[in-house]
Amino acid sequence: MEQTTLAKKVGQLLVIGFDGIKVPQEIRNLIHNYHIGAIILFGRNIGTPEEVLALTTDLQREAKKAGYTHPLLICVDQENGVVRRLGEGATIFPGAMTLGATGNPNHAYNVGVATGNELKALGINWNLAPVLDVNNNPDNPVIGVRSFGESAESVSKFGRASMQGMQKAGIATTLKHFPGHGDTSVDSHLDLPIIPHGLARLEEIELKPFKECIAEGADTIMTAHVYFPSIETEPGVPATISKKVITGLLREKLKFNGVVTTDCMEMNAILHGIGTEKGAVAALKAGVDYVMISHTLQRQVGAIKEILKAVENGELTEEEIELALKRIDTLKEKYLSWDDISIGKEPEVPETVGSKQHEKIAYEAYKDSVTIVKNNGVLPLSNESGTRILVVHPNNGTTMQVEDKRYANLSLGQAIKEYAADADIYQFSSSLDEKEIETIVEKASHYDTVIAGTLTITPGSKQITLIEKLIEAKESVIVIAMRSPYDFGYLPDVPVYMNTYEFTYPALRVAAGAIFGKEEVKGNLPVTVKKRLVEGK
Repeated sequence: MEQTTLAKKVGQLLVIGFDGIKVPQEIRNLIHNYHIGAIILFGRNIGTPEEVLALTTDLQREAKKAGYTHPLLICVDQENGVVRRLGEGATIFPGAMTLGATGNPNHAYNVGVATGNELKALGINWNLAPVLDVNNNPDNPVIGVRSFGESAESVSKFGRASMQGMQKAGIATTLKHFPGHGDTSVDSHLDLPIIPHGLARLEEIELKPFKECIAEGADTIMTAHVYFPSIETEPGVPATISKKVITGLLREKLKFNGVVTTDCMEMNAILHGIGTEKGAVAALKAGVDYVMISHTLQRQVGAIKEILKAVENGELTEEEIELALKRIDTLKEKYLSWDDISIGKEPEVPETVGSKQHEKIAYEAYKDSVTIVKNNGVLPLSNESGTRILVVHPNNGTTMQVEDKRYANLSLGQAIKEYAADADIYQFSSSLDEKEIETIVEKASHYDTVIAGTLTITPGSKQITLIEKLIEAKESVIVIAMRSPYDFGYLPDVPVYMNTYEFTYPALRVAAGAIFGKEEVKGNLPVTVKKRLVEGK
């Protein structure tokens, strides 16, 4: 095969990312020289809806000029909740565990349709969701509330409903992170997690949601950079580059014939192991179709060259590349058409983006999700004039690499002030220490009620000390866990404990309404929360 033709076939196997809200020249070059198959957008690429649509349209016009048979797949991590990319002008939808807390998969379906409609309106045709990881490890640092819950059956139901909702809107979906990232205590962005369970246990829990969604017409599956020694006998080989996992388990045993994509190959579990470029070759050999390299141009080009070299020396066959391309083309034929791309005129953002109808869909789900775990007769709270309320919460929201720092500013105080305008707010820093705790406790002594927001408490967290000292000083303390439901395990003695599962403003606003008896909330914990040992006790 002619080298330029082969290079353009290899390029179609890559998903790449770049900086900025406009298409850089080097990306245009990659589109023309290598026919790059897909683009991934992050928060760094997201401006107003108009700017997003202009960016995606420009990318497609470039692909058309380069002679592409099908439009580009343009993907994004719009899981909703704590992991979302769309910002200004788009609807804030509830994330997975928030939906799981409703107990009603119809919410997942409706949110899936609405999310898909907004993505499609902005020229994004592939969503890297839903997350099918079963979060049965309270110490999981990277999945947590990105999961629908700890029950494989529940994750299956909600995952299927979410997938089918997005598909109904004409969006390609992604089940992730195969074969399961839920029972880890290590973030694969930072290191290589290991899941030691045998195949029988994996089939009962981790694999169950994937099997059920594959049977219902899954589009793509994303691999996990996690080592499964019960499947892959070679030590330290993550699922992404394991032929036994991708071909043996996923393709042959589970009969998945759709597109398999890697998670980003610049995550440390790959980068500090086999390396991004060599990892790209290993992933294709394992049976993967799309290799995702989200950030660095040098590694993107390096991976293409490494793959070409592997074909030349016989390590990879042209047949393997053709098979991957066939699966990718089938996906593109199902979801993409040049008729949907505004080639000749400037595109306009449809009114569906950020619409009142979508806000209502989100609100109904939030109302059914906010969970009052404990209420020792404190709620509903009076907001009569003269009632002194202090709101205390962290000043920053991100703890996971995958979260978008643009949405990290917490606004619990603002939500409370919608119902109690005279409430005062104190935001404490991530470096909360004993001195600041004493300042907060002394300040709290001048108020009737303290509403405290927590954010993913871990052993030794100063948030535990703060809440305990507030409880000692006051009878009326209301704790709202703004992400992890497991926070309650460290704070069993609080008079009132609520969960929102995410710190998005609509979730916090519904919780605030529930505190003052203005919202009837119906959520139930989708995970088991046990009392946790606190260091030093």
